[in-house]
Amino acid sequence: MLELSLHVLDVLQNSVEAGATRVKLEVNEDLAGDRLEITVEDNGRGMDPEMTARVFDPFVTTRKTRHIGLGIPLFAEAARGCNGDLKIESTPGVGTRLTAGFQHSHLDRMPLGDMPSVILMTLLSPRNVDIEYVHRIDRQEFAFDSAEAREVLGEVPFSQPEVRAWLESTLREGEAEIKK
Repeated sequence: MLELSLHVLDVLQNSVEAGATRVKLEVNEDLAGDRLEITVEDNGRGMDPEMTARVFDPFVTTRKTRHIGLGIPLFAEAARGCNGDLKIESTPGVGTRLTAGFQHSHLDRMPLGDMPSVILMTLLSPRNVDIEYVHRIDRQEFAFDSAEAREVLGEVPFSQPEVRAWLESTLREGEAEIKK
């Protein structure tokens, strides 16, 4: 994968497949500390300790659509290759938390990529999932919670063209603002 956002998309898809209705996605860029941390926490069905340990094996997946699960092993390798690591904590019936850490300035660290598109793709998936997204760059912060948007919209779906355009512009403008 060429961007970390594609790894995040894979993790978000795992959350949706695990029945999550709410996902918290945090991206923390500590430039002074030279760290980048990405955390995805969901309220999906979770995994027992045995399965949690096995998700790092590329030949293990719970998905029915394919027989290999390269997403987590590749994300972990990307983190380890940049003086970081990937950790997973999961509890059956509660959910899963994945944290990937990187040396921010590492020469081999992939760019973060297009997080607004990743979030939008997840929100527009056929399964109803809400995302709380927080992106911090040092002291600058952008936060978005789709549950708040759903509350305001009522029965109007995110897929409605004007709503989709608003979601995309809100996410892109928020990202641009913290990068100034």
